[in-house]
Amino acid sequence: MAEKTVNTLLHPGRIGLAPMEGVIDAHTRTLLTDTPGFDWTVTEFVRVTDTRLPARVFRRHCPELGAASVTPSGIPVHLQLLGSDPKTLAANARQACELGAIGLDLNFGCPAKTVNRHDGGASLLRDPRRVEAAVAAVAGAVSHAIPVTAKIRLGFAHRRQALDCAKAAQNGGAQALVVHARTRNEGYRPPAHWEWIGRIRRHLTIPVIANGDIWTLENYWKARSLSGCKDVMLGRGALADPWLARRIRGWQQAETLLGPTPWTVRADILQRYAAAQRNILPPRVVVSLLKQWLNLMRARDTEAAKRFQALRRCVDLDDFLEGLTMPCRSAVEAPAHENA
Repeated sequence: MAEKTVNTLLHPGRIGLAPMEGVIDAHTRTLLTDTPGFDWTVTEFVRVTDTRLPARVFRRHCPELGAASVTPSGIPVHLQLLGSDPKTLAANARQACELGAIGLDLNFGCPAKTVNRHDGGASLLRDPRRVEAAVAAVAGAVSHAIPVTAKIRLGFAHRRQALDCAKAAQNGGAQALVVHARTRNEGYRPPAHWEWIGRIRRHLTIPVIANGDIWTLENYWKARSLSGCKDVMLGRGALADPWLARRIRGWQQAETLLGPTPWTVRADILQRYAAAQRNILPPRVVVSLLKQWLNLMRARDTEAAKRFQALRRCVDLDDFLEGLTMPCRSAVEAPAHENA
């Protein structure tokens, strides 16, 4: 058993960029995949209710459909669907396939109360039969022309049905399963239960991908060790440290280990993000999104924490961007007109 664990850890594994609703959009995918490290990405979910959605909805969530479903750096982008009605999910799966989707992922992990209240996301984990029916409908609709995967949590209120839900996804035809190592009710509160992913992996024949609380290289090693998974998916950790996937990849390939991600790199990615978003969103909305990203960075980077403290009341986009690049002492004196 020990030898098998060592061999698993030595395997390079794959790294996916997780979907995060309202956070990781096409612009963010472009920025985070510019640096080598990620093997694939997944879009924010397309909400499926009671109708076949028009093409524009899919293209809005996944502009990469018009570019062979890859990011500008060539990283594959899979489209995620969220819904509960098998028939409607199947119709929209066919629509996505016709539009050029190269992979479909089904969301059974979203913990948002609004989503769960409307019978979506993690709410289906209460009944494994519904998970299987949804996966089977989508897999059947695309006739295995493209891969169908699923993402789950360790259950809704408890973990007792975690394995049953995982088996249901596999029985429905999922070709891989991403497991976020918490229940829905646990939200994002630490700790992540990576050892539970291992329990699931040992009972499935399809690849299982570990997700949840991978913020550092040490977290990555521990998640793989406890879960036995070769592949992982990064979400908030990739936003907090834009070089995390690159750092993991360097460790896997026994290259020179990267030092801490410089503030210049963090500031540059925030500025490039703002440049892309200011063309389509009001400046104050862009500032709010920048603060959201900077807030994730600050917990594990001293300079990011200083900048966040200095700019947390700033509402002017140009002032905010200037505060990202000026000497930190000046940044503390950056304009702070009112609460954001």
